[in-house]
Amino acid sequence: MNIIDQLSEIGIVPVVVIDDADDAVPLAKVLKEGGLPCAEITFRTQAAAESISKIAEELPDFLVGAGTVITKDQVDLAIESGAKFLVAPGFDQEIIKYAQNKGVPYIPGVCTPTEIQNALSLGITDLKFFPAEAFGGLKTLKALCGAFPQIRFMPTGGISLDNVKAYLQNEKIYASGGSWMVKSNLIQEKRFDEILKLTKQAAKVVQDVKSMKNKIYL
Repeated sequence: MNIIDQLSEIGIVPVVVIDDADDAVPLAKVLKEGGLPCAEITFRTQAAAESISKIAEELPDFLVGAGTVITKDQVDLAIESGAKFLVAPGFDQEIIKYAQNKGVPYIPGVCTPTEIQNALSLGITDLKFFPAEAFGGLKTLKALCGAFPQIRFMPTGGISLDNVKAYLQNEKIYASGGSWMVKSNLIQEKRFDEILKLTKQAAKVVQDVKSMKNKIYL
């Protein structure tokens, strides 16, 4: 099973901003216990690389990735730290090609038809849609998929427990990114019990959607 298939199986990818690398492993353990054994650790803080490294070393079966990867140096650092996939908020052909040559899945962010066509020219059909809600949400996604039926999306930005089910029900969405269960203040205050509760709620939504789809196909 490739990385995209694994993300699709998990359904929701927690998008994490970590200020203290010592919080990384306890957080990953809670996410795994709650039913979401993956995380996109964003390169928005100095602790990102060390956090990825600690998770990769102590929890080898946890699907840890790097987010906000927008430079070649970040590509290298993320891979060296043990990231299993890379995610970007935008689209940069030079960085994408560089990452592709490294052999690690790179999921670029798009929100326009032009960016999608550029992605297709590089052989990429699994994309990030960002910022999802600000750019029209499901309505925009459906319109884009009508023009480009070969693509699939991981919407991120404005996704919450209130709307994630609607996104996951769409067959063109292989996973959804979200940060509501891993808000920075919860991590900083080490409120891992609260994170566990929110993670379980999110994982239940994924399971409910899967059950519904299985009933449709039966």
